[in-house]
Amino acid sequence: MSDRENFSVSRREVMAGGAATAAATAIPPAQARAQQPPDTVPTMPVAFQVNGKQVKLDVDTRTTLLDTLREHLKLTGTKKGCDHGQCGACTVMVNGVRVNSCLSLAVMHEGDEVTTIEGLGQPDNLHPMQAAFVKHDGYQCGYCTPGQICSAVSVLEEIGKGIPSHVTEDLTGPMRATRDEMRERMSGNICRCGAYSNISDAMSEVAEG
Repeated sequence: MSDRENFSVSRREVMAGGAATAAATAIPPAQARAQQPPDTVPTMPVAFQVNGKQVKLDVDTRTTLLDTLREHLKLTGTKKGCDHGQCGACTVMVNGVRVNSCLSLAVMHEGDEVTTIEGLGQPDNLHPMQAAFVKHDGYQCGYCTPGQICSAVSVLEEIGKGIPSHVTEDLTGPMRATRDEMRERMSGNICRCGAYSNISDAMSEVAEG
């Protein structure tokens, strides 16, 4: 008898062996649940400032800054758009720098200062950028507006600090808030209504003022 014949296995034998293995390793659902650890959510304490107020929370370590602001602190001005960092609706400022809060975990911000649209101004005391958006009709549906305004404020601060962009022509002299500069820097904030020219007008007025 050849070696091949010694090691030959029929299809019937393969099927029978597989069924036996599955039966031996199968665990009833109730028993499987009993073997699982209790349903516990991994949390971590985090403390930071939001709009000038100290906040201390125990949050799921997977919770984004966006969901912490909206769900835990009820600051719903910051909007959830794409939830992938592509639209800018969730833009807030952390230590003076704009970030997409949907891409940032809350536990990463221990000790940070977070500013949302609510912290920039209120109806009876508008931030100059908010007032300019109202004056120039820099919104239509308004969903992207909180992120647009937070980003716009940060853009002018970036220009004031001399931080260059891809379209900055002169890297040695004082930086100017030109239309091209502002449009380039605001390109990460999407307005599906198409109010871009009005947003540009609002930013130009604040920059000139």
